[in-house]
Amino acid sequence: MSVLRVAPRTAVVLTLASAAALATFTWPFFVPAHPESTARTAEAPLVFLVMLPVLVALTLAELTSGGIDSKALAMLGVLAAVNAALRPLGAGTAGIETVFFLLVLAGRVFGPGFGFLLGSTSLFASALLTAGVGPWLPFQMLCASWIGLGAGLLPARLRGRAETAVLAGYGALAAYGYGLLMNLWFWPFSVGADTQLSYVAGAPVLENLHRLALFTAVTSTFGWDTGRAITTAVAIVLAGPAVLAALRRAARRAAFGAPVTFAAAPDRPTELTAGVRRDGAAGAGAHRVQ
Repeated sequence: MSVLRVAPRTAVVLTLASAAALATFTWPFFVPAHPESTARTAEAPLVFLVMLPVLVALTLAELTSGGIDSKALAMLGVLAAVNAALRPLGAGTAGIETVFFLLVLAGRVFGPGFGFLLGSTSLFASALLTAGVGPWLPFQMLCASWIGLGAGLLPARLRGRAETAVLAGYGALAAYGYGLLMNLWFWPFSVGADTQLSYVAGAPVLENLHRLALFTAVTSTFGWDTGRAITTAVAIVLAGPAVLAALRRAARRAAFGAPVTFAAAPDRPTELTAGVRRDGAAGAGAHRVQ
């Protein structure tokens, strides 16, 4: 069970944000796209500018509904920094990816809203750290946000080995899904025409989906995506129980989501006041001493 609850307002923001993000990936299936290599390069800044207000709106919705407080925001910053530091350890080497296992575990503990925000901030921070800023960045942020969101929506009652197994399986599937979506962001615009792997403008959706599946299988499934899936699943199996316990312990000690109340101080008479009550003369003299 996640520590931070999802309020209705947050659920609405997450649903709208996910629908808009899905549209940025899938619109070439419904609107004929011109296969130009620079098409996504011009679109990426617009996607990034749209994402920023969405992330701000999600943060505000979480804050105003009690889903995230200042302590949870501090935890979000810490985990994003850790993920940004972990990513250079494996990125660019045969699909080995070290950023997703912590994203899955944190989304599991802190909930879908927290996981969505952590996915975006982690990829953004790691891109700044590794000089990986490019037209692909907003799409990477969206995909990572969905991974954290999905981890927070997994069945809440699982614990122990069953929880670790489910999270490892989810991490592997999410790695393949990430690869598929990241292929989709550039596939309609970068593959030459008149091949079995090419995007066909105006073709039926199922035909282009078949071509995308073939393109993904040939270019990334058995290489980068499998390496990412294995790395994520193995990291969750080996480090998952310890990291989950540490995150849950930190959440309990920080009391995320607990309402803050202020109680009046108890009316306890001081020795000086007691002296006044016992002896008015002595009390009067004492009040004059500062």
